[in-house]
Amino acid sequence: QVQLQESGGGSVRSGGSLRLSCVASGYTCMGWFRQPPGRGREGVAVIDHAGVRNYAQFVMDRFTNYQDMAKTLYLRMNDLQPEDSAMYYCAAVRSDLCYLGSPSLTSGDWGQGTQVTVSS
Repeated sequence: QVQLQESGGGSVRSGGSLRLSCVASGYTCMGWFRQPPGRGREGVAVIDHAGVRNYAQFVMDRFTNYQDMAKTLYLRMNDLQPEDSAMYYCAAVRSDLCYLGSPSLTSGDWGQGTQVTVSS
């Protein structure tokens, strides 16, 4: 079921930036997944209730996952590359098992996805 809503996707040239947003208050674990065309779902970033963050290696030092006002989750994406093109999904759950790829997170609440397209 769709319980969250992402926004901020779009089209950008290689090296450009986008910021995704997800209203996700009341959770203890939140994060982002993406699914490129023809590939499986990939964990991108997570943040727990204490603000501890971790990232997939392929976005390390380019993407930043953070919260504002304890209501909205953001994913700032810098230096976007064509391989970053995908549907991006926000996910959230009330769980203490909060890590990249956590089954608790994947079984939690999800948004409908927002498309990110990066051209060369």
